[in-house]
Amino acid sequence: MAGIVAGAGGSIIGGGGAPINGEAWKAHAGMVLVQLINGGYHVITKVALNVGVNEIVFCVFRDLLALSILAPIAYLREKRIRPPISRSLLITFFFLGLTGIFGNQLLFLLGLSYTNPTYAAAIQPSIPVFTFLIAVAMGTETVNLLRVEGQMKVGGTLACVLGAVSMVLFKGPAIFGCSESDIAVRDGISAKGRPEPDGWLAGALLEIGIEQWHLGVLCLIGNCICMAAYLAIQGSLLKKYPASLSVTAYSYFFGALLMVTSAVFLTDKSTDWSLTLSELFAVFYAGIVASAFNHGLLAWSNKIIGPALVALYNPLQPAASAILSRAFLGSPIFFSSVVGGSLIIAGLYLVTWASYREKQAALGTASYDIRTIEDFEPLIHRDTAIAKSPVKRGLTVSPILFHKGSD
Repeated sequence: MAGIVAGAGGSIIGGGGAPINGEAWKAHAGMVLVQLINGGYHVITKVALNVGVNEIVFCVFRDLLALSILAPIAYLREKRIRPPISRSLLITFFFLGLTGIFGNQLLFLLGLSYTNPTYAAAIQPSIPVFTFLIAVAMGTETVNLLRVEGQMKVGGTLACVLGAVSMVLFKGPAIFGCSESDIAVRDGISAKGRPEPDGWLAGALLEIGIEQWHLGVLCLIGNCICMAAYLAIQGSLLKKYPASLSVTAYSYFFGALLMVTSAVFLTDKSTDWSLTLSELFAVFYAGIVASAFNHGLLAWSNKIIGPALVALYNPLQPAASAILSRAFLGSPIFFSSVVGGSLIIAGLYLVTWASYREKQAALGTASYDIRTIEDFEPLIHRDTAIAKSPVKRGLTVSPILFHKGSD
């Protein structure tokens, strides 16, 4: 276990010497930005998908563009800190590409095709639940239901999910927006179905008796499980492979490879590969902003705050979509959006507070005042006679504050 000491100002210093508290706040802010970008991605991509762009072709262009950006940046920035590649790492990178890139992107678009945007948005908040369960099973996250912190983690997760679902399923009166007639027109437009996706796999499943709606539900559930597995596996990997950009680049390499291979077998029309101007703009936004930038920031945040907290920001997507739709499309903001957003913020606070308390308890600092820790800071960094006998100062210090090595 890497040593942990107390730093100036009461911040906790990790094994790498970086202040965890300061980076944690940056990671939380970064995840808010990630969800705002995802909200913009849904708004922009909806236009391209309504035109009829092939889902696999869209993903191929998006992933290849993201990989062309991530690969050189990761190579140059992390050349010195990137560990050597091993067979186990390659297998892990393959599963990251399979779940977080290939399965996540493709299953969501297919599920959206066979259901509707309302149901697709309603099922996304299940990602924190799946991530929490997988992370606990892998040992990445810990929860003790007998302690207040564990109960707060579970309660905060449920509050986030409940807030996001209430935003999608229950509208209520429009607080900011237009008249009821205009709202009805917009609802009718958003409920219109999209063209059915082509492909032998979807046709085969429909032939054996699986209805389109049920097929879409299965795809959306698979999308949530894939994203949850991606976050949990990535969080575990980043503890021993600190090059977060390289992890993202390798993930996109295998994800793009799987996507291109699928496109070769599942597309039979040359017109599928031609893009209109609006589709091309959506591809550039998806590849550069929503993929390269977002996934790079997500991997860095996952390394700092862990997969469970990262996944808890997914319920912010409905709120971000509502705000961006109001700003750029003139869509109304309903009462449920305010209530649901408040529940999401409350849930995030509960889980963040519980995680902080658990870290304090694990470090043995929960019963120490910050000023007491700062008083002992010279004892940590200087090998003095007083440091060898901390009892002389009238206080007993836990040995963990002096632990600097690794097991």
